[in-house]
Amino acid sequence: MRKKQNTNNPFYDPTLNSRHRSSKRFKTFTLSSLIFSIAFLAFFLFDMISKGSPAFEQAYLNIPVTYNEKTLKNTRMAIEKKYRKITSRAWLRGIPRLVEANPDFMGKTINTWVLADDQVDQYMKGHYYKLGSKDRALIDDMKAYGNVELKFNKIFFTNGDSKIPEFAGLNSAVVGSILTLMITMAFAFPIGVMTAIYLEEFAEDNKFTQIIEVNINNLAAIPSILFGLLGLAIFINLFGLPRSSPMVGGLTLALMTLPIIIVSSRAALRAVPDSIRQAGYGLGLTKIEVTRDHVLPLAFPGILTGSIIGLAQAMGETAPLIIIGMIAFIPDAPGSVMDAATVMPAQLFTWAGMPERMYIEKTAAGIMVLLSILISLNAVAIYLRKKFEVKW
Repeated sequence: MRKKQNTNNPFYDPTLNSRHRSSKRFKTFTLSSLIFSIAFLAFFLFDMISKGSPAFEQAYLNIPVTYNEKTLKNTRMAIEKKYRKITSRAWLRGIPRLVEANPDFMGKTINTWVLADDQVDQYMKGHYYKLGSKDRALIDDMKAYGNVELKFNKIFFTNGDSKIPEFAGLNSAVVGSILTLMITMAFAFPIGVMTAIYLEEFAEDNKFTQIIEVNINNLAAIPSILFGLLGLAIFINLFGLPRSSPMVGGLTLALMTLPIIIVSSRAALRAVPDSIRQAGYGLGLTKIEVTRDHVLPLAFPGILTGSIIGLAQAMGETAPLIIIGMIAFIPDAPGSVMDAATVMPAQLFTWAGMPERMYIEKTAAGIMVLLSILISLNAVAIYLRKKFEVKW
């Protein structure tokens, strides 16, 4: 039985019950928000994994292939007519290279595992397909004899973009992303850290430095697409650097990442106690020696963590790179930072707009790969912070 409140008590608060109810409602609201967020994240991950995991397998056919001078000129003649519609056109075009690598194939008809058409792949996976009854009957018959299999899709990791769905891969986008991020960190990290050291340790507190600080904080909050316009105006139109190149993409992302590195580096430097600096001055060290030998090493874990998080954010950006043309069709991996390239987010954006059903699962699989890289970068940042963090 609920105990009745003593209203004659001089310390009795008549609003106590209502405040308890309000506190309970607030607790329920926060818990509901957490449950909703976790449920949404779980649904997103489940949907992405269920759609993307089939992309890591690819349908292959075991059919007789004839290798001779005639089939090298017209590769479609290398296989029987009934197999032509269900075999990948891209694989057939690669017969000359296959013969060049295996000269003993010439003049023979050999049972070969060949890449299946994307519609066959979707039929094997139980997805939407466009195949006639004869083709379906042929595939079912081949499947009964073990001549159709789903194998690991190494093409997804070794090939670049392609207009043929079953031949499209992430290789060129991954190489482009690596080159772009190398340029980004090569410029953003040293400039950002040095700027943070100057503003935090050496600059005087006057109107000029206050204006700089306000502008840095504003740059960290503006939409990323504006950095794309800035990169287009400066690096392409003014300096004439090649459009769609990792050099331009890296410099553009460096502009976007620079404020984040500066802000996080200043916070790490500010976290170092002043007693460290005063002890150095007491021993007769100069300001540069104290900053270089004592403050910077202690702040470095925080600086590195902020830089890695900034790098992870840059890796997931698409809008600024679209402006500078890094969403072009790039089938081959770039050989240098001046070659045309694309990056993983732009590649996934392109695939998401393609009409073929196979690109849906490849887009989801690409998101899984990108998320894995981003989670790994954040995990490294957390590990480094925990490993080198000094508690005062």
